[in-house]
Amino acid sequence: MNITLTFPDGSTRQYNQGVTGLHIAESISHNLARNALGIFVDGVPYDLSTPIRADAHVRIVTFDDDEGKQIFWHSSAHLMAEALEALYPGVKFGIGPAIEQGFYYDVDLPNGVKLSLEDLPNIEAKMKELAQRDVPFQRVEIAWRDAVAYFQQKGDEYKLELLEGLQGQTITFYTQGGFTDLCRGTHVPSTGFLKFPKLLSVAGAYWRGDEKRKMLTRIYGIAFPKKQMLEEFLKQREEAEKRDHRKLGKELELFMITPAIGGGLPVWLPNGTVIRRKLEAFLREEQLKRGYQEVITPHIGNLYLYKTSGHYPYYADSQFPPITLTDETGREEQYLLKPMNCPHHHQIYASKPRSYRDLPVRLAEFGTVYRYEQSGELNGLSRVRGFTQDDAHIYCTEDQLKDEITSTIELTQHVFKTFGMQVTTRLSFRDDNTAKYGGDIALWERAQREIQEVADEIGLEYFIGKGEAAFYGPKIDFIVRDAIGRKWQLGTVQVDYVMPERFQLEYTGADNAKHRPVIIHRAPFGSMERFLSIIIEHYAGNFPFWLAPVQVSVLPITDAQISYATMIAQRLGNAGYRVKLDDRAEKVNRKIAESEQKKIPFALIVGKKEVEQATVSVREHGVGDKGMLRVEEVLELFARLNNV
Repeated sequence: MNITLTFPDGSTRQYNQGVTGLHIAESISHNLARNALGIFVDGVPYDLSTPIRADAHVRIVTFDDDEGKQIFWHSSAHLMAEALEALYPGVKFGIGPAIEQGFYYDVDLPNGVKLSLEDLPNIEAKMKELAQRDVPFQRVEIAWRDAVAYFQQKGDEYKLELLEGLQGQTITFYTQGGFTDLCRGTHVPSTGFLKFPKLLSVAGAYWRGDEKRKMLTRIYGIAFPKKQMLEEFLKQREEAEKRDHRKLGKELELFMITPAIGGGLPVWLPNGTVIRRKLEAFLREEQLKRGYQEVITPHIGNLYLYKTSGHYPYYADSQFPPITLTDETGREEQYLLKPMNCPHHHQIYASKPRSYRDLPVRLAEFGTVYRYEQSGELNGLSRVRGFTQDDAHIYCTEDQLKDEITSTIELTQHVFKTFGMQVTTRLSFRDDNTAKYGGDIALWERAQREIQEVADEIGLEYFIGKGEAAFYGPKIDFIVRDAIGRKWQLGTVQVDYVMPERFQLEYTGADNAKHRPVIIHRAPFGSMERFLSIIIEHYAGNFPFWLAPVQVSVLPITDAQISYATMIAQRLGNAGYRVKLDDRAEKVNRKIAESEQKKIPFALIVGKKEVEQATVSVREHGVGDKGMLRVEEVLELFARLNNV
């Protein structure tokens, strides 16, 4: 009996019922069969050995695909687990997922065993040895009670706890060689694919993210199908370490994080505050051109507000606990540190009657929100507990929706173009897991259709990410590449039919009847903290002139030129430039070196000749001597560079 399989380009082929992904790949090309890692059947990932028994849409993935990388790295986590079990008998295993770049496994090592970076090469060598055996990953369905018996005999309480939550579900084991693990899959065909692993770091991680549970050892790693890919990754990693925003943030005095204030709660120092305020001013100006009104909302709100929005039930695990107070009358009140700005903006919209003539209403805010990230997940500015979003919410009619989406896309693209970042666009839609989402499915379908229509109409290049939607609506996510090729998911545009229903938002239409507005959630930067972490690394601290905390240093060679240098500094300062006068009794070469170390875009050197000729000697950071210029010429140069 034949089945019909439909490929991503819309073409179809007939195959025998029970055909596997590997056979399908072989029928297309030997190269695809050699590189295929898994197959998606009607959007669900499967091993290449899984028989396909009915008509379906199929997509074969390789390491070039994000999904292929995830399969590859998850398989690598299993290979590392096998190596650990061989080297440390009695080790117990928590979870070992693929992550954005690579994988990790949380493990409970035998008594007395502690791992450090020095131990990783030995584990890595064992992984390579096991990969060379090229044994298949074999998937076996097993009864729940048999799975429990297996891990009881093995003495692995972590897998037993995971199994407690899987009663009534299909239980699958994966085995490669002598190692067996509880796993849903998907995996590469065999360990021979995993020839080039690299273990990167060791950290502590509480079991299931609960600080009251045991601290396990988390081992991070990555792997590639080709040696050249690994070498390129290591080279990029070395460059990334030089650009690490935590390192540069300290050297350039941009921000600090101290236990005295709290983990994940950054403090902006004067230099960092300059950059942040310049970014805010840049976006404010663009928003004013587009008809936004700025608002300010509190850092906390009544818990009922977030129950109404759904943020509290949906995100309760990642929020600070509610604050419970009893007022002077004995009435109990509960408040929550603000996890999102949107419920506050909805209250502003609802504060007075709205007519269709008032719409669209565009409310914008640089609003600080709070999430309780686990301490082990905190990372400089990129993963924090308090962060500021460049949030805006647009309330519009259904007829206005497409124009407003178009405008927000154009604004977001303008932002990233300004910083020289390449952008990839993802349309983030819902999947079939209805428990993850709120609202009417018909409205969801409508919102997804409208987003895709706008993307097509403006010629936006995009791909669709199923299951990536927010709980209240589909969205457009912008994924940028920085100067060394790393991907970051930043700005987002979300269409929301759910919150107007939850908050009973209304406007009076031309027909004099009440209607629901549609809401667009929009944040080009996303989190200011995370965006700063990315651009610090993108520029390696060498900020463009308009953004630099100090734009120019003025360096007199001797005390005899201090008066002239002071006049130059004052003139530049009066023109609005951020100037540092270095009048210390140091040699000028030392002053130049320190100006370079601080990555100040320009240094103006003043000696006897410059005073006599009413000029300055100009040095550009990272470039060198630019010659002597009159102050008027310097001002003209700076004026050109200061335009965003």
